[in-house]
Amino acid sequence: MLNGKHLIAGSWIGGDNTFASQPAHGSAQNFAVGSVDLVGRACDSAEEAFCDYGYSSVETRAAFLNRIADEIDVLGDEITLIGSQETGLPEARLIGERGRTTSQLRLFATHILKGDYLDRRHDAAIAERMPVPRYDLQLVQRPIGPVAVFGASNFPLAFSTAGGDTASALAAGCPVIVKGHRAHPGTGELVAQAIDQAIKALKLHPGVFSMIHGESRDVGTALVQHPLIKAVGFTGSLEGGRALFNLCAAREEPIPFFGELGSVNPMFLLPHALSSRAKAIGEGWAGSLTMGAGQFCTNPGIVVVQAGADADLFISTALNALEQVGAQTMLTDSIAADYRDGRDRIRAETNVQEIFTASCDLRKATPNLFRVPAHKWLSTEALAEEVFGPLGLIIEVGSAEQMMEVANSLKGQLTCTLHMDEADTEQARKLMPVLERKAGRVLVNGFPTGVEVCDAMVHGGPYPASTNFGATSVGTLSIRRFLRPVCYQNVPASLLPQDLIQGASVVSNTNYRRNT
Repeated sequence: MLNGKHLIAGSWIGGDNTFASQPAHGSAQNFAVGSVDLVGRACDSAEEAFCDYGYSSVETRAAFLNRIADEIDVLGDEITLIGSQETGLPEARLIGERGRTTSQLRLFATHILKGDYLDRRHDAAIAERMPVPRYDLQLVQRPIGPVAVFGASNFPLAFSTAGGDTASALAAGCPVIVKGHRAHPGTGELVAQAIDQAIKALKLHPGVFSMIHGESRDVGTALVQHPLIKAVGFTGSLEGGRALFNLCAAREEPIPFFGELGSVNPMFLLPHALSSRAKAIGEGWAGSLTMGAGQFCTNPGIVVVQAGADADLFISTALNALEQVGAQTMLTDSIAADYRDGRDRIRAETNVQEIFTASCDLRKATPNLFRVPAHKWLSTEALAEEVFGPLGLIIEVGSAEQMMEVANSLKGQLTCTLHMDEADTEQARKLMPVLERKAGRVLVNGFPTGVEVCDAMVHGGPYPASTNFGATSVGTLSIRRFLRPVCYQNVPASLLPQDLIQGASVVSNTNYRRNT
């Protein structure tokens, strides 16, 4: 049952000021508005919890992650119901996303038990070394402290209350304070209830997790500026993320801001692949473009293709597929309005050909397809901006050299995709050094929607795709964002952190480097 309250260090706290949810269907419900005072209380308790949880064993943290997953599964049907009402997402999509969320928690639990993420290193003392002896030196990654997490609109489970940022911070040993997203406050509250149950079952410090409903901007500002917060995880718009990034940098003690902000995820269709598979690529692109009403951060919004008969076949196939896609419900009214504004902005540009549009209003979205010559795209910065929704822009180039020019002009991306056959290898080889500098993930003969949660995944990229090009928000490497290396010189075993002592006792751990 929903109570419309914040979870602050183990207590459910309401307030006189409330806001109403805006569900796609079903009844609206009221939720308490957060305050700067609640932020302070949550941060103080998180710091207290860090003195305990930050020095807990990996077994304790793994048990916590697994128990959160179990408690989410217990509330599974309720979460699916309220999530579908709030966001308009199909129940099947939410069931799958819940599975991804719980699998991620369990994956991180398994991963930290292995210890590899700690990057343990040991340079043994050499007393007889001349001209000066070498001290005993040991290194291990340590948690940084309380972390603030901002829930995402488009993934109410996998990127929100117990999503990737929260899971990776807890795995690292960092307490978490979540600012929930107003698009799905009920979903966020139910997941917070699951985390609260896990904390109580394992008798952890209640400050290890707090959740504040996300109506007030003052809450977000206070959270990133609170001196006890040591890092921020964010998934959202470029405008909102950049504002928070600037606040983090302007603090007396600047802190890392791990923001995923925006990406158009371009696909490059090379000539031989287009000649042999234009229809298949066109159909596949239309499906990827409209999946979930285009509300994926990896949505492939731009295609770069060499003009000609094969390109025309690709376009006509994509058009036919898009014509079969009906109106889809978007996550919020404001996201739907922004989508229409983005469509109108592109439509108003000269030399942009409108291939397909359909009327849509209120919270609905229909596909839009546009075509633009490369020279116009290269000279119009606004065309490179993300439109969040099922809108596709086809850039037609006149040569391989112009395709390379388009690639070089790109800003940072989450993904870049090549569609190629073996005969395209030479052109692809020239593009690869450019694309790997532009994106965190480079695909061949696939579509970027769908992000595997695993060890090798990178979900990030150069700005503005993300604010930290050396990090990922998906996969086990994401845990490293909330750790920092500490070297221990001549420190007796009785004072060393448990993670380092355990590493020294596990001879088979190949990631524990012993140098003599």
